[in-house]
Order: sequence, then C-alpha cells, then structure tokens
Amino acid sequence: MKNTHVDLTKPGLQGVRVLLGVTGSIAAYKAAEWVRALIKEEAIVTVMMTSAGQRFVSPLTFSALSGNRVYHDMFEEDQEGVMAHINLSRDNDVVLVAPATAQTMTRLSRGMANDLVSTTVLAAQKPVIVCPAMNTNMFTHPATQENIKKLEDYGYHVVAPDSGSLACGEVGDGRLPDWDVAREKLLQVLCPDDLTGQNIVITAGPTREAIDPARYLTNRSSGKMGYALARAAVRRGAKVTLISGPVTLSEPPGVQVVKVQSAQEMEAEVLSHAAEASVVIKAAAVADYRPLVEQHHKIKKKADTFSLELVKNNDILARLGRERNGRQLLVGFAAESKNHQQEGLRKLTEKNVDLIVVNDILGKKTGFDVETNQVTLIDRTDICQLPLLSKEGTANQILNKVLELLSAR
Repeated sequence: MKNTHVDLTKPGLQGVRVLLGVTGSIAAYKAAEWVRALIKEEAIVTVMMTSAGQRFVSPLTFSALSGNRVYHDMFEEDQEGVMAHINLSRDNDVVLVAPATAQTMTRLSRGMANDLVSTTVLAAQKPVIVCPAMNTNMFTHPATQENIKKLEDYGYHVVAPDSGSLACGEVGDGRLPDWDVAREKLLQVLCPDDLTGQNIVITAGPTREAIDPARYLTNRSSGKMGYALARAAVRRGAKVTLISGPVTLSEPPGVQVVKVQSAQEMEAEVLSHAAEASVVIKAAAVADYRPLVEQHHKIKKKADTFSLELVKNNDILARLGRERNGRQLLVGFAAESKNHQQEGLRKLTEKNVDLIVVNDILGKKTGFDVETNQVTLIDRTDICQLPLLSKEGTANQILNKVLELLSAR
C-alpha cells in the first residue's frame, strides 16, 4: 500500500501540500492557472522555479496566487539554516513539475542536481508528477522518449501531454494538459490503491424515453454522484466502466465511458458489462416508464388535452439481483422523498442487493444537481447515516463500505 495524504472525507485536494516546480516553457502561464485552481480547492501550494521559468512568468505572480514565498535559489537557507532543496521536499506531500521542458526531463532522468528544481526532485522522498510541455518534434524525439521511460522506471508519474496547436505554430503532441487531467493524476497518486484488482461497473445520469423526434420523458438527475463514484474508484486503483445517460459532465480520465439514451439501451449495456464485474453500482436514475409507441413524426398541437400511454421499463437492478453470481457485490441507489429508511430496507430485500444508498431528493443540499450529498447506507446488518459531504467525499465513503463488504466475504 502506498503512502497517502488525502483525507477521503474532504473534497478533492483540500489540505494537500503541493510543491510546484515551474520550468522554462511558454506553458508556464498555464501553471499559474493551476495554482489558482489549487488554492480554490484549499490546497497549500509552494512554488519553485528555474531561472528559465522566471523568464516566462515572474515569481511575484506565483507568490500572489499562492500566498506563499516562491523559491528559486538552490543555496538559499530558511530560518532554521536548512537549505531550500531539503526542506521543500520534506514539507510537502507531492512534487508536481509543470511544465517540464525537455531540458528538465534530461536533468531528472540523469539524476543531475544543478538547479533548485532538479535538486529538490532528487532529494524528494515523496511522489513526483512530471507534466511534459514542448515542441512536438522535441517531445517525439527518441532522446526525450528515452528520458520519459527512465523517469517512469524511477517511479515518477509522467502525465502524457495533449495534442493540438502549439505556441510554435506546429500541431501535434506537446501541449500541457488541462488542469482536470493533472488534478486526477494528483488524486490518483495520493489516494490509497485499495481497489486495485476490482472491476467496477457504475451507472450514472438520467435516461431519455422518446415520445417523438422532438420530445422525450426524462428526470432531473445530473449524473454528478455516479461520475464522482467513477473518479474516486479509478483513483483508488479500480478498473471502471461508466455507463452514462445524457449528461453535461466531462468524462472522467482513466474511465471507460459507455453512453446511452434510453432505459432499454442502459439495460443492454449493463447486462453486457456486468458479467465480468466484481462490483456493480447502480447510481443512474433510470426512467420507470416509457411511451408505449414512439411517434416517427412530431406530434402537432391540436387538442386541448393530450394523453400519453406509458409502459413499464424493466427493473435493471432487480434483474441483476436475480442473475448475479455469488461473488459479485451489488449496490443500488434509492432516491426518495419520504420514508427513506423504510424504502431502503424494502429495496435491499426485494432487489437482492448488498447495499442500498438512500438519497433525500427534497433536500436543498442533497437533491438533484448540487455539489453535496447526505446519504444513508443500508446493508443487511447495519444502517449508517453519513454526514453532509461533497459528492467526492460521499463517493469515497460509499467505496469504503464496498471494501468493508468485500472483505467480509
């Protein structure tokens, strides 16, 4: 088990001490945006810079954004008389080198210690994440690729650059990735890898049941809880397949996303992927009914009243409960407006699942399309009311319960 620094009950990177190494790339301006994002999450950021990095963005900018002193002199001592490159690696949870130039990666791969960034990385006994950013020909050069392999062999975590238009005018690999990608890598590195070896299928979002080419029936689910579960599970080492209804959320990095529209499409994909899963988490809000007949042309507004005949969709969770093998763990969600515990216990038994997550959809901080949640976890021996947490914090608490149930088998 790796050493970890993330409090899984807190949102994201809150309280994490990040040491950011900025080197001489035009992408240094993006690193400033990353600092802003980290501070917004209440991470504690310290910046160190190479002399080349200071040519692109001034230390004053990073000091203003982080609220902390910026380091750039390898031989500068702190108040206790300890040189910066020693204390910096001791006092932080993770080292993030972004952007990392070809020159910087050469230094790191050779174990060189001729500037503050390379010396600090060499002395660090903490996770190191390297984010390359450079001209595409420089990035694809065999020497750079060899350096990347060496860094990975050393145990450093290298984040592949994005592909696209570069500052030099060329198009290809070499762009510093978006913050969301780097954020996921940070969390993956810092989270426990206690779900390694688990194959988890998660459903998320609403379904849309077509009435005609212009209209459909749906519900208010945003998919945020299911997507938070997928992100959290991947960070903790699981292989994750996310079967998603129509949402406006970004796809979680490292997750296989299968997109569906209707309840019938979701049922087919869930049954297709569930056979190989060790855990299935049904967080989607699947429509209970669909129109009996889907009209091929738009229905015209004529009569004062209009009746729509509906037919019940199959209960996917109940079918999984009937057909699953004895080794598979099955988790269901119950979105309720009243009798929360009673309804959760009923569904636990009727659908033959191991865990029910009950959510109050009438709560202002627990209903649809909010960033927080407060759920009740009900299994066959215990009922646990979780406190109000972020969606990510709730996801991790659900996964902790999943691990507990898996361990008890």
